[in-house]
Amino acid sequence: MNNPSKEVRTHCSYMDHGGCGLLVTVEDGRITKIKPDPEGWLNRGYACPKGLNAHHRLYHPKRLTQPLRRTGPRGSGQWEPVSWDEALDEIAGRLDAIRQRDGARAVAFALGMPKGLDHFAMIRLANTFGSPNLVANQDVCHAPREITGVHTCGFYPVVDFKEPSELVVLWASNPMATHEEGGIGSQLSARLKAGSQLMIIDPHRSEMCEKAKLHLQLRPGSDAALALGLINVIIAEKLYDQDFVAQHTHGFEELAQAAARYTPEEVAAITWLEPEQIRQAARIYASAKPAALAWGNPIEHTNHAFHAARALVCLMALCGNLDVPGGNRAPLDPAIAGLGAFVRADLVPGKRTEMISAHHGVIPRFMTIPPAHLRRAVLAGEPYPVKGMFFFDTNPLLIWADSRLAKQALERLEFLACAELYMTPSAALCDVVLPAAASLEFDDIGHYGLGHGYILARPQVVDPPPECRATSQICCDLGRRLAGEEMWPSDYRALNGMVLEPSGLSWEEFVEAGHLQGPPKYRKYESKGFRTPTGKVELMLSTAGKFGLPPLPAWEGFPEELSGEFPLVLTGRKKLTALHSSYRWVDQLRAHDPEPLMEMHPLDALELGIAEGDQVRITTRQGSIVQKARLSERVLKGTVHAEHGWWFPEDPDHLGGWDRSNFNLLTSAEKLGKQFGTPNLAAIPCRVERAE
Repeated sequence: MNNPSKEVRTHCSYMDHGGCGLLVTVEDGRITKIKPDPEGWLNRGYACPKGLNAHHRLYHPKRLTQPLRRTGPRGSGQWEPVSWDEALDEIAGRLDAIRQRDGARAVAFALGMPKGLDHFAMIRLANTFGSPNLVANQDVCHAPREITGVHTCGFYPVVDFKEPSELVVLWASNPMATHEEGGIGSQLSARLKAGSQLMIIDPHRSEMCEKAKLHLQLRPGSDAALALGLINVIIAEKLYDQDFVAQHTHGFEELAQAAARYTPEEVAAITWLEPEQIRQAARIYASAKPAALAWGNPIEHTNHAFHAARALVCLMALCGNLDVPGGNRAPLDPAIAGLGAFVRADLVPGKRTEMISAHHGVIPRFMTIPPAHLRRAVLAGEPYPVKGMFFFDTNPLLIWADSRLAKQALERLEFLACAELYMTPSAALCDVVLPAAASLEFDDIGHYGLGHGYILARPQVVDPPPECRATSQICCDLGRRLAGEEMWPSDYRALNGMVLEPSGLSWEEFVEAGHLQGPPKYRKYESKGFRTPTGKVELMLSTAGKFGLPPLPAWEGFPEELSGEFPLVLTGRKKLTALHSSYRWVDQLRAHDPEPLMEMHPLDALELGIAEGDQVRITTRQGSIVQKARLSERVLKGTVHAEHGWWFPEDPDHLGGWDRSNFNLLTSAEKLGKQFGTPNLAAIPCRVERAE
């Protein structure tokens, strides 16, 4: 792949969920420039700073380029280089020893948000190993919306920016700053240019709010209450789609009775809004035909994620916006391999009852382990001990709630290994670290298994360093050692072929096409009903008693109350130039946001004697961190918006200053939502003071 100069068409990945078409310039085997593809199927010429700077990850002087084995205490930074065979044999041998002694369930496999096919290769690795414990961050990202949607209406309602909408609602979502669950900012821009109205529901007043007909700046963490308030108005004023409700919903009368208590006046006191704002929002949404609701993952950041997601699906259903063009669609996959067959779910038939989360009574179909449940298994042996773990595409020390507890769990493990691009704080705690190839250095498939109804081609653009391997290849290498060569191909590209086989396309044909999309069929419920036990949208869950679920959405109060000691509401924020904790070490991205900034209202700052640019200490019942103050009227008085995912690769500490500005030092994993094991990340009582 060393042509003097060429331009390669591919799709962005690993810098976010991925999806933007990119044109990548390669000179003498090295990427020199990335620009958005004007013909990109999703983005049409748009790309964020992360995508445009993706190649700088490949050429960082401190990138990991050889397997390493720890020689000193965990976190000491003492390593020795080893061969790939030595490293793989040690990982396989140590994990197998735990399996032989304590059973396969004593080993966990962990990853972050789905970014490529390696996510599902890791699930396949866990299944072929025999472990029911695949740990992921889905308790606070995607699963509460996806699984709640499946229980309520039989599918995950994906926002439809491809078809015209009279109204677009951005609820805790900003597609202009992140690729959020199937919608990209350029698609939203096209809808607005075509005449769609915009309504935004978000505690932060982004620049997009200037274009909105209405912005509801609610108190962080009060989403479920607001959604119930909208439902109250829509039902009380008979604004709902009466034909759809009569023919295609179950439990309307029960929902109406439950929602009667959530009057605009009651909800206004909870959300810090005015009653008339709530009425206005309900009327705007109900009168738009159709309305597309883009719901972001911040609604999943409290213990009440299940109720928030339930209420929003009910809201979509009441107004007839489910599975209609320009609403929230039920995507159909193209002709590709089914997820269960690809990950070999058949090899762990008892997973539902054997996984750690079964002990905690999580919602059916939620099949990954919340980090909080894993840590109880590691630290307390509840419901049984976990002794070893292998991970990639995640940084648990920064990303899991209650970072100090995460550190204790990682250090307690008998054996810990990972694959990484760079020595992150979590990698620094491992026994063996494998050097991973970066996206653009291997052939990959994007959006498989995400329920968006399409997959994207991500062909290799350049070769990786000689000692770096694709994480899918690492899964193959470990799988052949741990499960047998008959279970795994020797070359990871065969996994791509497995996914494409039902389509009849070769890899080359898929790359030429760029993407595969399922048939764009709408209103499938008219002939087939909804895929629920009643065949209807279950405003009241028919399986509530069977599964121990609340039958109707409700507001159960904030996870923690404000007090004189902690009078402000803390929530987290992400930046356009980072993906959680990823790529803080990429200079070109770090230059845009060199240090962590917290935002607070100028009136709060005045009362506390804090000036713009001061270093301030944010303290919760859990701990404290320091970030730099930015005074902004874009946030509500009484709230604090602190940046998430911060560590300092330049810090001489081998753990990258993980305990200085890390948002998850302020969060707790003690109180969890039962359905998804979700901690409270968005409505945390705190105080702020100038740092010494």
